Amino acid sequence: MKKDIDIPEVEGVYVAAVLEKNDDFQSMDWNAYLINDRETPVDTVLIVTRGYDDKDVTSTMRHTIKELPPKSFAKVEFLQEDVLKLNNEFSVSFFADGKMYHKKYVFRKNTINEKALQELPVMTKKGVLLK
Repeated sequence: MKKDIDIPEVEGVYVAAVLEKNDDFQSMDWNAYLINDRETPVDTVLIVTRGYDDKDVTSTMRHTIKELPPKSFAKVEFLQEDVLKLNNEFSVSFFADGKMYHKKYVFRKNTINEKALQELPVMTKKGVLLK
């Protein structure tokens, strides 16, 4: 059954939390991005997100990206300040090179913060990166 399905290891696709200025509200907001640092496109990207800890769980959000070209990125969702104190899980599935890939990325609670900022691949910004 599930053990018979070959899902290759994900390489070159990352999730990042980026602190950016929101011009509409004159605030600094955290946004989650999917980064494709591969030499080939990824397509039919399905992303399921949720926040959780021992006592709280957020709503489950679902996102799709039809195609993410090589060496590019796409905004997935805004991260409210309230969810930064929770574990934030991004379950990402996509097709590339004729194969299906899947990986769970988890920002542990309180790890999305300015002290954890680093240079991001492909983007010309700093953020918190999950590989």
